[in-house]
Amino acid sequence: MTGSSGDRTVSVVLPAYNEEATIEGTVEMALSALGEFLPTDSFEVIVAEDGCDDRTPEIAERLADADDRVRHHHSDERLGRGGALEHAFATASGETLVYFDTDLATDMRHLEELVESVRSGEYDVATGSRWMPGNEADRPAKRGVPSRGYNLLVRTVLRSDLRDHQCGFKALSREAFERLRDDIEDDHWFWDTELLVRAQRAGLAVKEFPVDWEPKGDTKVDLIRDVVGMGSQIVRLWWQLSVAPRVGRRETAAAGFLLVVAAAALMTQYLDLGAVLAEMRRADTELVVAATVLYAASWPLRGYRYRDILRELGFHERTGFLTGAIFISQTGNLVFPARMGDAVRAYVVKVRRGIPYPSGFASLAAERVFDLLTLAGLAGVVLVGYAASGQFAEVLVAVAGGDDAGRVAVYVAMAVGLAAVGAVIGIVLSARSDANRVRALVEAVSDDSYGEYVATVLERFVGDVQRVGGDPAAFARVGASSVVIWVIDVLVAALVLAAFGVGLDPVTLLAVCFFAVSVGNLAKVLPLSPGGIGLYEGAFTVLVIGLTPITFPVAFGAAVLDHALKNVVTVVGGIVSMLVLNVSLTTAVEESADASEAEPLHE
Repeated sequence: MTGSSGDRTVSVVLPAYNEEATIEGTVEMALSALGEFLPTDSFEVIVAEDGCDDRTPEIAERLADADDRVRHHHSDERLGRGGALEHAFATASGETLVYFDTDLATDMRHLEELVESVRSGEYDVATGSRWMPGNEADRPAKRGVPSRGYNLLVRTVLRSDLRDHQCGFKALSREAFERLRDDIEDDHWFWDTELLVRAQRAGLAVKEFPVDWEPKGDTKVDLIRDVVGMGSQIVRLWWQLSVAPRVGRRETAAAGFLLVVAAAALMTQYLDLGAVLAEMRRADTELVVAATVLYAASWPLRGYRYRDILRELGFHERTGFLTGAIFISQTGNLVFPARMGDAVRAYVVKVRRGIPYPSGFASLAAERVFDLLTLAGLAGVVLVGYAASGQFAEVLVAVAGGDDAGRVAVYVAMAVGLAAVGAVIGIVLSARSDANRVRALVEAVSDDSYGEYVATVLERFVGDVQRVGGDPAAFARVGASSVVIWVIDVLVAALVLAAFGVGLDPVTLLAVCFFAVSVGNLAKVLPLSPGGIGLYEGAFTVLVIGLTPITFPVAFGAAVLDHALKNVVTVVGGIVSMLVLNVSLTTAVEESADASEAEPLHE
């Protein structure tokens, strides 16, 4: 920070990113407009320069050296528009904090009303509006229509009383800033909207007044900023303000439980559960116990594989701790809907070992890539074997003739499998070429600074995944452990199916289970139910009865028992791991829900 603050009561912040062509004129205009109604020593103008790569820092430094009312707030990295404002406000000396866009689209004759509305103590927050009666906002349709649509959405979804949330012409008191700053999570374009919405929810006095506004330069609807960025932030803020306060830990757990109960209730409409339960009671207990022990023994292999993935990202952790983290996250997937447990692992390794969230998510993504590649590969090998033996037609008949749930599961598995193989090939090829094309892809649909912000986060994420796939030795180790993990999973299913006395020869038994387990796990990739319950059983059953003489009650009973014993081992391991690591699953789910936004660029 350069320049002298002195005893200033009003601080005007100009958020600047690559503004070399306009920043000097904007600062001069701000000083002149403020001097018309304030004593010359009562205000300061702060250039909040946000990681610029042009001459803006040099110009801002020169202006600060020439006038002690001007200060230069420099950042080496991109903080985002909201982040730059927040950091500058935190170091500003004034009790009245003001900011407006450097393009001076809003007529400066409104500056006195903006400042005095807050400085007088009558309002906590003041904002200009381009959509109130009495103003002049000459907006072309390509700017006006999206703006009106966005503001209507904010008013409807977030229950705001204001007409214009994104006008870059706002003021707030120091007290209001300190009260709201920790609650505002967005650090880019949505910061303005979140400030106004949270101010209203906090009961602060907010003034909206009409301003004359003239667009400067051209603009367009930006896919990354307007759709991905702003849309997701509206949903996030709606959830935090309207849903989260009414949904506690018990309600969240109950929702997952009710989904499972509903799925079970629907099954009774087309399943003879009596016959299924009868077959399950006749299963060989010793084989079921052997399957359970074998599955439990495979879990350290999961920790070992995760250790190898993290090592490639530069983090060295013990296999035991990582096995516990996986147990906890997989338990979260069983308890909560929409695979909410996936983010729990990133939370656990962040809180307990300090591994940054982007690396935590990247390591999870790398693991998923190897899982999908292994599952698709196993299914493909068996499918090729069936085709070579002339039994490929039987597979198609099995899928087409199965029940609705089974067909949906298999079709989902096929679609996910194809997409997974394509994604894996793309990542592997990208890793081999050492080329990260994320930024080029993002810039193809966005030329806004928010797109660059998103590209920076994604580049790090994809880069971490590529580091695992780009090292041949690491790729071989992780790939080999993935194959062993899923072979054990298949052997467990084979033991369970054998426990029902199906009378299949070992080769046929293993071949069928390789195919059924692979497709069943691909089917449950989509978060349609907690733990994929129903999808796995449906796909497994359809394939088993289509490829063998096994009857439906036996096949379905084996599928249910196989999935159930695996889930029981997972839950028991998760509970023990939570006790050992002192982790609350509900707290982890709540905290990890915002993990991707918590600190994406500052680690």
